[in-house]
Amino acid sequence: MRSFRLPAVPALAALLTATLTACGGGGGGDSTTHTTDSKGSGTYGDCKVTGKRGSIKLDTVQDGTLTVVGDLPSRGWWNGDTVRQIDSGYEYCMAANIAHRAGLDKLTVRNVSFDALVSGKSQDFDIALAEISITDERRKVVEFSAPYFASNIGVLVKAGADVTADNIDVKRLGVKQGTTGADFVRDTLEPAQTPRVFAGDVELQAALQAGQIDAALTDVAIVLGKARESKGSLAVVGQYATGESYGALYPKGSKNATAINGAIAEMQKDGTLNALSTTYLSKAFGGDPAVIPEWSAK
Repeated sequence: MRSFRLPAVPALAALLTATLTACGGGGGGDSTTHTTDSKGSGTYGDCKVTGKRGSIKLDTVQDGTLTVVGDLPSRGWWNGDTVRQIDSGYEYCMAANIAHRAGLDKLTVRNVSFDALVSGKSQDFDIALAEISITDERRKVVEFSAPYFASNIGVLVKAGADVTADNIDVKRLGVKQGTTGADFVRDTLEPAQTPRVFAGDVELQAALQAGQIDAALTDVAIVLGKARESKGSLAVVGQYATGESYGALYPKGSKNATAINGAIAEMQKDGTLNALSTTYLSKAFGGDPAVIPEWSAK
């Protein structure tokens, strides 16, 4: 899964009256490279970089560039209609700040499916940022940074639909493949009907709009954004607290984990991540997650 409050982590409830969409597969090109000027005084896309250039040292998979992968684009996190057009967003600019602090003039962004990332099937990258929840099961095949964001599961339905905390277990539910949301629905909600599994957020939303499912369950951050995009035809009616949080993902055995973890900790301390939340996530939100009713699984 990919939502919301951690004390020392940028929190949705603190930023907002606002929502974001996320992690749909990218189209129109699956990689791009952005470059600063040779003196490092430029920026990557529309990002504002902070901290000292060259303050950390990385052993990157490609010389001179930080290779970042994700399930792209993802509004608020990776802004752009295609991967090649991405030029801003919380996680994109988080990566740009890491590249800057590593003294790298290039930032290479590549689209990789979410399932491939969390299963450890993709290896040729330095860091993955894709609203990825940290779990012990995933730690068996990949490594995670300390948390930088937090996460609940939201319930997205057609506006006016009869889906409640009391009857959700008998409804037709949809989830996204490879997510902790899918695990939560299967193992905790235990609905009467086997949940339908979809490859990505776009397919999940389309199935809901088409009436193939009664509710879509995935990150609050994602479903709030989908509700906003729908211009009133969809609504987020509830959320389940999971205690989960997002972390940067590294290939197993990464030589860069310690250095990047240090950079992320510094960005939390110096306010960079809070600023990214305010700049990008608050603009992408259409409602405050804190006011969405919290449901309990039976």
